[in-house]
Amino acid sequence: MSFPLLPALARVLASIDAPRNLRALYALLAGFCMAGLLLATAQSSAARGDDLLSAVWMGLALAVAFFGVNTTGLMLMDQARGLPVREPQDALADALRSGHRVLLALLACVALAAAGVAVLAGLLWATRWPWVGAPLLALVLPAGVLLLGGVAFVLVVLVGPLAGPAVWAGQRSAGVLAFLRGRLRHGLPETALLMAAVYLLVALTTAAVSFVVVSGGKLLAGLAILGAGIEVPARQLLAGVQGLGPRSFGASGLPLEGGSLGMAALVGGGVVFALALVLPTLVWLRGCCAVYLALTERD
Repeated sequence: MSFPLLPALARVLASIDAPRNLRALYALLAGFCMAGLLLATAQSSAARGDDLLSAVWMGLALAVAFFGVNTTGLMLMDQARGLPVREPQDALADALRSGHRVLLALLACVALAAAGVAVLAGLLWATRWPWVGAPLLALVLPAGVLLLGGVAFVLVVLVGPLAGPAVWAGQRSAGVLAFLRGRLRHGLPETALLMAAVYLLVALTTAAVSFVVVSGGKLLAGLAILGAGIEVPARQLLAGVQGLGPRSFGASGLPLEGGSLGMAALVGGGVVFALALVLPTLVWLRGCCAVYLALTERD
């Protein structure tokens, strides 16, 4: 039976409605903000020379970001399946119970890829042998290029995007691996085409959000300085929008000016930066859910 491409593409394009899922937006924004605070704490510990404590804070930041993404993914999967979207606290509890399945599936795929890379490295080492080295290199070189390129391609269009949605739909780690193996053997071109549509949608969303943030930031800076007479440099007003906090802005060699107004500008701009980061991520997660459902509900 032929693959229903147009309905699948229409389902993927419908992922643009992801920001309407306010619960998922709240969960992802809260997770990213908390991870950002933990990351800043890790940087502070590293600046004081406490590498062990910095590593602990860094690990906590990664854990918060990981479970925040899984919490959001569960709610977006509900939206993609047309089900009532679960409450954020319920989604978080489910993410804590099922997040290890995503990790196990990803680790299994990475281990398999690492085994192939190790074999390739061994063959490259063997090319130093006399007599057989040159002919072996002539064979290993094209095979290695295809192997490494193919592994990278599969990780980008299959394993990375679809392992999470498979778990969010209720699969266990073994089921996720079986799904990925089946798509790799029998449906990689269709999967790649649908994921290309997702990446294009994310790129367009990112471009639109960037235009809004950049143009709005510059216009607001001009209005604040020229119209309202706020004595804060334009660069500092826009630093938060660019993802710079007080520590990173100070590291650039420029002093913080404006007192409490200057600090408030950095904080407010950071909120805008977080929203600009979250919206494309929402579309990407929703698109991955749509691709998974389009591939599995056909079978």
